[in-house]
Amino acid sequence: MNEAGSLSNDLAERMEQKIAFQTSGIADTHTPKELGYYFPGEFDKHKATWLSWPHKDASWPGKLETIYPVYAQFIRAIAEGERVHINIVDERMKQKALGYLQKAGANIDNIEFFFNPTNDAWCRDHGPAFLINPNADQKKIIVDWGYNAWGNKYPPFDLDDNIPTLIAQAYNLPVFYPPIIMEGGSVEFNGKGTLVTTTSCLLNANRNPKLSQKQIEEYLHHFYGVTNILWLGDGIAGDDTDGHIDDLVRFVNEDTVVTVVETNRLDVNYVPLRDNLKELTKFRLQNGKPLNIVELPMPEAIVYEDMRLPASYANFYISNKSVIVPTFRDKNDKVVLKILEECFPGRNVVGLDSLDVIWGLGSFHCLSQQEPEV
Repeated sequence: MNEAGSLSNDLAERMEQKIAFQTSGIADTHTPKELGYYFPGEFDKHKATWLSWPHKDASWPGKLETIYPVYAQFIRAIAEGERVHINIVDERMKQKALGYLQKAGANIDNIEFFFNPTNDAWCRDHGPAFLINPNADQKKIIVDWGYNAWGNKYPPFDLDDNIPTLIAQAYNLPVFYPPIIMEGGSVEFNGKGTLVTTTSCLLNANRNPKLSQKQIEEYLHHFYGVTNILWLGDGIAGDDTDGHIDDLVRFVNEDTVVTVVETNRLDVNYVPLRDNLKELTKFRLQNGKPLNIVELPMPEAIVYEDMRLPASYANFYISNKSVIVPTFRDKNDKVVLKILEECFPGRNVVGLDSLDVIWGLGSFHCLSQQEPEV
């Protein structure tokens, strides 16, 4: 178990490191790519999964307590095949978490708590980006991207922004500080050099308004270790992240993606998802081959308190043993689970009810970040 030191000192040190890196710049600094590091595919073997225990009432107004049972089931499924590392605020939160996990029947021996204070639960976006180089003496590093809660929508976010550095300190891992805003849910990898993202998110003025698409690509190349960047357009309705790719397209292996499609021409998602599918057919992998594309239907529109929620079956999480899929009490739940069973023959495909979870405007992939085995 690891306790964070003085939080104010950690934040100050992080800013000093980040400022120093900004001053040095890419041109005269060894970047992860130059050192042979890269971001693996999520389907590759994990050492652990990182989570941040949910505690912000404003993220699930009136429903925070209702998500804990399914959240504990999510952890139980992951812990069957790998360790689960959970960021928590204090001992009281740990005991509350343990109560839900024990009730769910989770393997507590595979779960470790880290006293890393957070503002919110979305570890995909504020958690560490682990890059690996199996041939290096130091086989794993962390990239700590800047984080501003999806364009400064939900302040404060200073604690979340510091999570990767606290984890690096616990592991004694080197940290790289690219001076731009980036969220883990905005990028998808095949682990062989290809990255898929969206212009609606990464080129949004609320992220990095002074950077061109070419400049953003340079950071993606250098700090994710990729060589081939594929750009889609818009995200789905209700997505407050401005179009994260993990609600749209996911790699299931190094040359196959699943992508969500909407068949109802009257639905607001019909046109953007149709356009994204057309673009996917034109894309080429880093080796010049086209993508294998598997289509997933969308659930019926889910509206709560007059708000369209970003319900998507693409927001599944790939763990070592299982693929955990959000379900919505929809006619397409079983259809999607069957399709994903065919995509992941070596894993259990587990559907978990996400109707309460999606009220937070995200689901299982948004809540998790994998740490690769190396």
